[in-house]
Parts: sequence; C-alpha cells; structure tokens
Amino acid sequence: MASHTPVIFADMMALIHRRFPMHRHFQMFADYNRWANALVYEACASLSDEEYRADKGAFFGSAHRTLNHLLTADRIWLKRMTGSGTAPEALDAILFDDFVALREAREAEDRRLIDWVGTLTEEQLAQPFSYSPISNPTVITQPLGPVLSHVFNHQTHHRGQVHMILTSLGKPSLILDLIYFLRAEGRQWT
Repeated sequence: MASHTPVIFADMMALIHRRFPMHRHFQMFADYNRWANALVYEACASLSDEEYRADKGAFFGSAHRTLNHLLTADRIWLKRMTGSGTAPEALDAILFDDFVALREAREAEDRRLIDWVGTLTEEQLAQPFSYSPISNPTVITQPLGPVLSHVFNHQTHHRGQVHMILTSLGKPSLILDLIYFLRAEGRQWT
C-alpha cells in the first residue's frame, strides 16, 4: 500500500488544483486580506490617539506605524507587480498621520489588490518576476505566485503585531483566522 501513496497523493492534489486553481486561491486571499484589515481598523478606531501611537514593542512600535508600514509595503509590491501607483522609498514611511485618511487609503489599496489579483491567470502566476528589494537593492527573480504569497503572509504577520498591541492595551482579542472568514463572509470561496 505504501508504494501507491505518492500516486494517490498526486491524484488528490491534481483534483484539488482543478477545483481550486492557484489564481482562485489568491483571489480568496485578497478578499480575506480586505476582511481582516477591516476588522483590525475597526478595532483601532476605538483607541485613543495616545493608545494608537504608543510604542508597544512591535517591530514598528505602534499601531499607527505598523498600519502605515503595511500600506507602504503593499504600495511598493503593487507598484512592482503592476507598474502603476506610487511606491514609497522607505519601509517605515508614514504615509498618513491621520487615522481616518489611513483607513480610507487602506480600503482603496485592498480594492486595488483584489481587482488586480482578479486579472491573474495560472500562467502569469508561474512566470518569472524580477524586483529589487529596498533593503538590498539587487535584482531577484522568482515566480510571481510565491511573491504574491509573501505579500499576503506579510499582511498576516504585521496584523498579528497590531493584534498584540490591541490586547496589550486591554482591548478584546480579534478573531482573524482564515477559517472564520470562510465560514461567514467568505463562503463563496468554499
């Protein structure tokens, strides 16, 4: 039986890929990203300005700086991937000092990401993609799919830091798990 396991696994993976190809997987992540960002911003809207700007030991210190970093990084990546939009030159750029303006910009960037990901094909995801990191300006070439995986994973990583900031301020814990999204607002992806 063990000798057939790789064949059975390969057949199962081929079936999954036919039912849920990678471009659809990324469309789901773009929609999830929008949903999770909305929850984080809603929670941060309840903070006082002092709490919002307080350094709580996250990589970028405060919720304010971390949310700005996420928008900065998404703008950098979308500029690289689409060739359009603005791209800040520093990862710690403060694009918006005002929370309301930052939230509106985040919503617009989430919509932009959803729209662009919706145009991608399996072939495009497999194509080589070249870019130069801000932190190490050398040309790197990778398939677009793994790069896009990084974009979504990066969002999750720093949203987790904002979540830590919120709970350290005594705010309720947020449920940001993908599976909860899929059971509610994201049912169209299951």
